[in-house]
Amino acid sequence: MDVSASAEGAFNVAIVIPVYNHEGAIGPTLASVLTYGYPVLLVDDGSDPVCRDVLIELERQYGDEVQLIRLEQNGGKGAAVKAGLRHLLAMGYSHGIQVDADGQHDLTDLPTLVATARREPDALVTGYPKYDDSVPALRYYARYLTHVWVWINTLSFRIKDTMCGFRVYPLEQVVSLLDREPCGNRMDFDTEVIVRWAWRGLPVENLPTRVHYPIDGVSHFNAVKDNVLISLMHARLFFGMLLRFPVILRNRFRG
Repeated sequence: MDVSASAEGAFNVAIVIPVYNHEGAIGPTLASVLTYGYPVLLVDDGSDPVCRDVLIELERQYGDEVQLIRLEQNGGKGAAVKAGLRHLLAMGYSHGIQVDADGQHDLTDLPTLVATARREPDALVTGYPKYDDSVPALRYYARYLTHVWVWINTLSFRIKDTMCGFRVYPLEQVVSLLDREPCGNRMDFDTEVIVRWAWRGLPVENLPTRVHYPIDGVSHFNAVKDNVLISLMHARLFFGMLLRFPVILRNRFRG
């Protein structure tokens, strides 16, 4: 998974997949991702031994196409994505593509995400979901409450969805953001990082993508813990928005 020497500013893309106890889903997901020809970084978020061993075998099976790093303690999806993005930047990649391990993303949209990122290299390119009947009704309706808070906290409707984990990040910019501003380590990460990205006046590109829930029936969304974290995140962002109100307005009208 080496990045060949290239001119400064080259567009080099790799995929990061955070994994926590998705031993049944990660094999098919990884095989599907690899058909598109991009190198893959698996981030084992402190999985149990069964999943850990599956990931070690997948790295061995695919050789140079796949690299595995392991977090000794489970830190949450956000912590795993952060570790992966930092690792890709250190390896010399310009952009990191976030893909969930459970197979919910329609990978046929991957070339469109990459083409958009190539055309708009400074933009965070994010999918916004088009659901089928597999989506849990509670999650489907609850995410719209998050949309309302995001619209309030960004003073804008330009972000169509903040909870979809199918994204392309410009690595230098996002790692700089993560080094300077707090972002949640669990299911609150996807929303918080894109709101803070928007606060900086950085561009966002939204692309529709189909979403299916999930192929192994495993969800690590904790209805109590994660909803509390998400509620605290929205409160934190609201007060952050108030402090940044003039700057957010200036960036909005300048953009």
